[in-house]
Amino acid sequence: MDLIEGKEMKAETFIADDYRPAEDEPFMNERQLEYFRRKLITWKHELLEDSRDTIEGLQDSTRNIPDIADRASEETDRALELRTRDRQRKLVSKIDAALRRIEEGEYGYCEVTGEPISLKRLDARPIATMSLEAQERHERREKVHRDD
Repeated sequence: MDLIEGKEMKAETFIADDYRPAEDEPFMNERQLEYFRRKLITWKHELLEDSRDTIEGLQDSTRNIPDIADRASEETDRALELRTRDRQRKLVSKIDAALRRIEEGEYGYCEVTGEPISLKRLDARPIATMSLEAQERHERREKVHRDD
């Protein structure tokens, strides 16, 4: 391990472009962790790029529209875009949390049960913090309390 700027840097793990985590290899081995780390970083970069595009688009579209209906439509579009960006901002913070869990060696394990989260679930939702069973229990409990 090398030291760069006072931080310990791990040697980069090589994984092929077509690599997919498999059930028959040790859970959360270096290759799996690197696969999910890269997937999360790529996703984060895409979200941030979309945000930059939105900001530029909103700055370009600040113009005076004389027709009330057109102006209302523009405002609705703008509000929807901002709401979408807010959801994506929250998603970026969840991605950052997942990257921290990778660094801390906690990634891939359910925060409720401590059991491994299935690779299929992590591949579909790399920010998952609960196993499918724990997530379903959580959602059922949430629904029961919401109905009260």
